[in-house]
Amino acid sequence: MRKLKREEMARPSAEELAAMPRHPVTVVLENIRSIHNVGSIFRTADAARIERLVLTGITGTPAHRKLRKTSLGAEETVPWQHDDDAGAAVRRQQARGRTVVALEVTDSPTDVDELTLDAFPVCLLLGNELEGVSESLLQEADHALSIPQFGRKQSLNVSVAFGIAAFDLVRRYRRLRGLPKRLTVERGTWNVEG
Repeated sequence: MRKLKREEMARPSAEELAAMPRHPVTVVLENIRSIHNVGSIFRTADAARIERLVLTGITGTPAHRKLRKTSLGAEETVPWQHDDDAGAAVRRQQARGRTVVALEVTDSPTDVDELTLDAFPVCLLLGNELEGVSESLLQEADHALSIPQFGRKQSLNVSVAFGIAAFDLVRRYRRLRGLPKRLTVERGTWNVEG
């Protein structure tokens, strides 16, 4: 085994990425306070090739230079929008046929492996660093995903938790669809299903 050099990594250009289908996961960020967390979420959203980020309330946008520094350019490749009202944003996602999944510790969590293909597309809710997903948004959710934790602390940084949840959802979707585990290039052309 050897570590690949940056130039050896197969990465689509921004134009190639824009032409590829995205994984059917839209993420609503509810009042995320830290601009660094938002930048990190952008970067992870790019890596997971999710559909869109919906930044709500006080959540910072790519207009903030510290977000751009943390996201390393992912703000240019991940579709996003801002909405003042998280509840209205979630209701629009429901009207588009998305299953609403809160990333939150609840009394009745759903394991990601319990989601069927019918659950996709998904609208994933991420809550504020201190308060989590608000009660009003939690009431809109069809499911709540939680990340099993085995230590004393029962919370993770929101951007870390998003990374785990995003890739769990993408892997589940790809497995259900019978898609390859990795993005591949064949004869100079990207496998667009990948």
